[in-house]
Amino acid sequence: MAEAVHILRSDLTRTERQSQPAPALGPGSALLRVESFAVTANNVTYAVMGDGFGYWNFFPAPEGWGIVPMWGHAVVEASEHPDIVVGERVYGYLPMASHLRVEPGNISRGSFSDMAAHRQPMSPVYNQYRRLEGDPTHDPAREAQRMIFQPLFGTSFLIEAMFAKENWFGADTLVMTSASSKTSLALAHVARAKAPQIRRIGLTSAGNIAFVAKSGLYDEVLSYAEIGKLAGHNAVSVDFAGNASVLRAIHEALGDGLKYSCLVGATHVDARGQSDAPLPGPAPILFFAPDHMNAAVKEMGFDAFTASYNGAWRDFLVSTDGFMTVDERHGLAEAEAAFLSTLKGGAAPDQGIVIRL
Repeated sequence: MAEAVHILRSDLTRTERQSQPAPALGPGSALLRVESFAVTANNVTYAVMGDGFGYWNFFPAPEGWGIVPMWGHAVVEASEHPDIVVGERVYGYLPMASHLRVEPGNISRGSFSDMAAHRQPMSPVYNQYRRLEGDPTHDPAREAQRMIFQPLFGTSFLIEAMFAKENWFGADTLVMTSASSKTSLALAHVARAKAPQIRRIGLTSAGNIAFVAKSGLYDEVLSYAEIGKLAGHNAVSVDFAGNASVLRAIHEALGDGLKYSCLVGATHVDARGQSDAPLPGPAPILFFAPDHMNAAVKEMGFDAFTASYNGAWRDFLVSTDGFMTVDERHGLAEAEAAFLSTLKGGAAPDQGIVIRL
């Protein structure tokens, strides 16, 4: 039997676990048994933006319901494909469920793609599975950290690349909301390494200031009540929170000093509404990582992009040992509870939740 957590798309606080027979295999297909995945604010973003960006389409569910995508590890439990061996392990985009049927294609020593018809309209970024035996970025000692950070790190790496390509739009300061979030921490790390001339300012809640400062990734840490101190800076901003009032305060404080306003994700779900009044300064632009990755690969070439990304990822992965601990939980019931807690903003900033099945 297979089990999955279903989320009511019209009310993300309503969930239920459903069991059904494991998917049947046909020629050329394989069955993955999910071993583990992380639950982060990134998964909340997938649910919040599921209709607009097609995230609900990856793992079909009954009408009105959805299965939230997760990043994690799985093992091949059964295979009808001659090049996919039972027992091999993979890393990639998985459902909040116990099993996933895939149709492997574009197979290499290090990866394959799921060629299932319903997944082809979406970005190929989400359809690729890394075969761990041939994956140069696989660190067996830090599999948990990979699940927690790598999907978020990729977004952060691409944001920095976008700013660098545009010479930071003439700014000398990078302002980040949700500075305790994993994506913001990753962006601060990449910016420090690749653009040390850019001052990094993290905005966070008063209760998270100590943790954010301890990370050592920001030049300055301010509470949301101190946004007014941004006045006078020549800056670009990256809003990970999705809080309309915070975004307005940033625009008003920076005024003409704000050169670019970037929107990423939505960690503050309850406050993501928009105001009818126009914001001062540049209009916020939503960042969609797959589009930027395709552009970066086209510009740099696949090998050069991969080498740059892998080097930055390895450096960041080691750095997480200093400020992040793993909160390991077991079973889909715990996954369901962890998602609901994260949806409500209940995740501890210094911990990463990993579910093992």
